[in-house]
Amino acid sequence: MPEKKVLSARFQASFLMDNILSEKRLLADLNLNLIMQNLNAADRARSQRLLLNTLRHLERADALLLPLLKKRPTLKILNILRLATVEIMDDGDAHGIVNEYVSIVGMNKRLKNYKGLVNAVLRKISKVDRSSWNKLDIPKLPKWFRQLLLQAYGSSITHKIEKQHLERPPVDITIKTPELIDRFSIELKGKQIIKHSLRLENAGQISELPGFKEGEWWVQDISASIPIHLFNDVKGKSALDLCAAPGGKTMQLSAAGANVTAVDMSKVRAAKLKENLARTSLNANIVISDLFKIKGFFDIIILDAPCSATGTVRRHPDLPYVKSQADLKKLFCLQYSMLEHAVSLMKPTTQLVYCTCSLFPQEGEHQVRKLLNEKHEIRVEKYLPKELDFLEKYRTEEGGLRLLPIHLAETGGIDGFYIVKLVKV
Repeated sequence: MPEKKVLSARFQASFLMDNILSEKRLLADLNLNLIMQNLNAADRARSQRLLLNTLRHLERADALLLPLLKKRPTLKILNILRLATVEIMDDGDAHGIVNEYVSIVGMNKRLKNYKGLVNAVLRKISKVDRSSWNKLDIPKLPKWFRQLLLQAYGSSITHKIEKQHLERPPVDITIKTPELIDRFSIELKGKQIIKHSLRLENAGQISELPGFKEGEWWVQDISASIPIHLFNDVKGKSALDLCAAPGGKTMQLSAAGANVTAVDMSKVRAAKLKENLARTSLNANIVISDLFKIKGFFDIIILDAPCSATGTVRRHPDLPYVKSQADLKKLFCLQYSMLEHAVSLMKPTTQLVYCTCSLFPQEGEHQVRKLLNEKHEIRVEKYLPKELDFLEKYRTEEGGLRLLPIHLAETGGIDGFYIVKLVKV
């Protein structure tokens, strides 16, 4: 029986890139376990690193490549050239990179006639002065995305966001209990940015880090961890986490002593939530349901609504190449309906936090402004715990918090988020 061929990290990166740019499929939606089953953990990580770095620098790669091409080649060939170019400009071994990508082209019967072209172009790329790479213009976000940012923030901030998106983001983790923060600061060589979070540079394989298997912490961007800290003491209170999976906020609430009901309509995502709770030895009542079917009253409600996820582009640079502006209006309507339903679950003492990992005011500030105009019994509460009072400078006109990737840039930036706390008058 012939030996099964093991495909390389570079081959898999090119396959994934074709799925993203040609098939318009998000990396998160691809079955990476199946696609990368022949790669070890290190090569899986390397493949995704190559892919994401290339997507961040796509415009720069094209700026070097297109003048060397008489005509634009098929997308599969162009993607291979892009991956190779970014890797070479990132101080990779040009000789080995060129040879392997030429071999990858040769493996495909439909593409093998391009071997000569790929070899010739990449040989020229390998002779480019690498110091000139960083002098190229900061890559612009796709037009639909950029236009909405320009409308919201103007050209200066939009340019700064694009510059921040070029940087490979660090990994943030939320520590299960405060007394563990010092231990993991040492063991993981993490930097404490805010009270409950550590920031890790070059984290490596997450599942192999001290404390992960024991459930002492979980990966969660600092921005995503902030909403739960806008609640007053949650111990012993009934808490409802709407759109809960994969469970970062559910785990925060449970670790703080709340009695949590975690709602998500996806069985697959709920399974991931259950897995995360089991690993961290935390408890929640998981309900697989459309949130509009949830009835009753709760002390605490968190609605991290489905959104464009544009605040996470620094971690997911595939997103703006897959999504478009076409479905945004429908999404805005869904968010407002969800927010209205969450308000219907409030009693006079309920605290409700609404948030989205979006950069667009239409998914944050505009939604809350509309709610305040229509529901006069609702007001914004501007409570911030002392350790988060530095966030006050990000306060918006209607009273929420607008976090941008350029905030905390000196320590690696943060995901874009909108967060507001609502109470009944």
